[in-house]
Amino acid sequence: MSKIKDKYHFIIDYFSKVQPDVASELNYSSAYELLVATMLAAQCTDKRVNMVTPALFAAYPTVSDLAKATEEEILSYVKSVSYPNSKTRHLLQMAQMVVRDFGGKIPCNIDDLTKLPGVGRKTANVVLAFAYEQAAMPVDTHVFRVSHRLGLVADTAKTPEAVEKELVKYFPTEYISRAHHWLLLHGRYVCTARKPHCEKCALMRICDVKR
Repeated sequence: MSKIKDKYHFIIDYFSKVQPDVASELNYSSAYELLVATMLAAQCTDKRVNMVTPALFAAYPTVSDLAKATEEEILSYVKSVSYPNSKTRHLLQMAQMVVRDFGGKIPCNIDDLTKLPGVGRKTANVVLAFAYEQAAMPVDTHVFRVSHRLGLVADTAKTPEAVEKELVKYFPTEYISRAHHWLLLHGRYVCTARKPHCEKCALMRICDVKR
C-alpha cells in the first residue's frame, strides 16, 4: 500500500469514528434553498447566511417566486452578506434561468448547474452532494488548503478542479461527500489558514507541512 493510500485510510478511519455524521452548517430544506444559501455563502460566513435566509425563503419559498422578484426586493433581504449587489443579480438570473430552461427544477448534474449565473463548480458540487446525495467533492479554500498540507494531492494540483479529481480518485465513493465535510471543518476550525492549531491536530502524523 502506497503512502498516499495510507493517508486516505487514516483519514477515513479517524473521522468515521469521531465525526461519523456530518452535515452542512448552512440551513436549508430543499435543493433550491441549498443552492441559494451556497451562492450567498461565497466569501461570507455560514452564520451570516443563516441569519439572512429565513426571511428570504419566507418571501420567496420557491425558485419560481424568486424569479418574479426584482433586484431591489432581493437586495433588501441579502444586503448584509458580502458582495450583495452581484449576488442579488446572480440569484435573480439563476432563478429566471431555472424557470425558463429547466422547468422550475434545480438541475441535478454538474453541466447544467454550472450553466446557471453565479454557480461555479464548487457550488454545483455542494448541491449534488447534499441535495441530491451524489458522490461529489466540492473544493473550497479549506479543502484545497488541507488537502495540500496533508499531502493528499500532488503539488502539481494547482486548481480546485485538479484537487477535486485527485480526492475523488482516492476516496471510496461512499465517503466522498462526507470527506468534503471532514476536510472543510478541519480547515475551518483546526488547520486554519494563518495559524493552524497543530497542537490539537489529530492528523499530525500524516501531515507534510514542515515545522
